[in-house]
Amino acid sequence: MKLLLIGHGYLGQAVQRVFAAAGWQVTPVSLSGGEGVLACDVGDPASVASLKADTAPDLIIHCAASGRGGADAYRHVYVEGCRNLARAFPGVPLIYTSSTSVYPQTDGSIVTEDSPTEPDRETGMLLLEAERIVIAAGGTVARLSGIYGPGRSVILSKFLTGAAVIEEDGRRFLNQIHRDDAARALLHLATGGHRGVFNVCDSHALSQRECYLALAAMFSLPLPPSGPRDLNRKRGWTHKIVSNEKLRSTGWQPEFPSFLDAAPTLPKTL
Repeated sequence: MKLLLIGHGYLGQAVQRVFAAAGWQVTPVSLSGGEGVLACDVGDPASVASLKADTAPDLIIHCAASGRGGADAYRHVYVEGCRNLARAFPGVPLIYTSSTSVYPQTDGSIVTEDSPTEPDRETGMLLLEAERIVIAAGGTVARLSGIYGPGRSVILSKFLTGAAVIEEDGRRFLNQIHRDDAARALLHLATGGHRGVFNVCDSHALSQRECYLALAAMFSLPLPPSGPRDLNRKRGWTHKIVSNEKLRSTGWQPEFPSFLDAAPTLPKTL
């Protein structure tokens, strides 16, 4: 089986490893290319057409990043990228990694794939537009919560450096997924032929206060101070518990059900 992997960053490299270990032939793609990586601007139809001439994939995964850009970058990479891939490779299954930030809930409720998706940021609206393109093409949308793993954990890095702040009373929930669990979820969706929308997150959302209390005990450090809500978050301020029940019902289980299961191993890699 041949995978055309759009995006070769933090998640993409893990996806390549997981699929290759499962016997897939992986062709990775990034904007600039590199050794063993094809160069392609996924938002440019001509550039994607050149991929079609070079590859005949059985599956496409779009997990490219926006390069920390704003709405224009989101539109180019996600909306135009998904549209170009769907048009250039009709009939080839397409998996697109979206984000649980499309759920705008702020009441601490449990959200499923059927919950309202009405983000208040243009970036979130563009993620949904890309999702609609993929679903219309018969593809699969994986809504990922905050990705962490070896060498990367915003929450733990802020805690260890003393930059962490508990927002108000710390009730806001943190929804996360280990990078390798996310990669294995994509393999599971691909091999099982699962279509539609799936939340990809771990099984235990932590409140900020619960998380930092556990980290303080784990690393013998003081609890971070309290402060106001961070309303300048790129994808908006939300407070919800993202359910992974639909994905788990297909047979997938995360190796790290909670961020706290992985946290003790992370500092040495940060």
